[in-house]
Amino acid sequence: MAISTSDFKNGMNIDLDDGLFQISEFQHVKPGKGGAFVRTTLRNLRTGAVIERTFRAGEKMERAVIDKREMQYLYAAGDEMVFMDNETYEQMQVPKDSLGTAPEFLVEGNAVVLQMYGSEIVGTDLPASVVLTVTETEPGIQGDRVSGARKSATMETGVVVQVPLFIEIGERLKIDTRSSEYIERANG
Repeated sequence: MAISTSDFKNGMNIDLDDGLFQISEFQHVKPGKGGAFVRTTLRNLRTGAVIERTFRAGEKMERAVIDKREMQYLYAAGDEMVFMDNETYEQMQVPKDSLGTAPEFLVEGNAVVLQMYGSEIVGTDLPASVVLTVTETEPGIQGDRVSGARKSATMETGVVVQVPLFIEIGERLKIDTRSSEYIERANG
């Protein structure tokens, strides 16, 4: 679907010759001399790189329609992860490197929203936090309770998180998926 620069909105996706981009910001500019133009800040959906680009007013381009599909992570198969579509029950094998940081937080059975452009995965929407089990950390030493002190803990997915000194192996923790930070112990 072709759109004009007058149709721009923040968050809109556009397909340009040099990649697939999301509009972060835009500003219509009408100088005293010359034609009007639109100054934009664009984020590349494939690489995450941010660029600034100027378009002539009324310039046409293709709008990219991103399909969001809710999937369930089933299992890892080598360098690929297998997901099941929650609506059609079809399984899809996805290379780990196309998922960004998502593999660090996914445990079998977790739900994730895959952003797809055609058959290509261009992003993932994870829940704000996930519950993971500690598989490796140093033992807390009795009496070593310095306020705010932290130690490294390796979670079941392999992600390393800074946790308080009292956390031990086998505990289930709530982890923020945006910052990879410890939030709290998980109940149950």
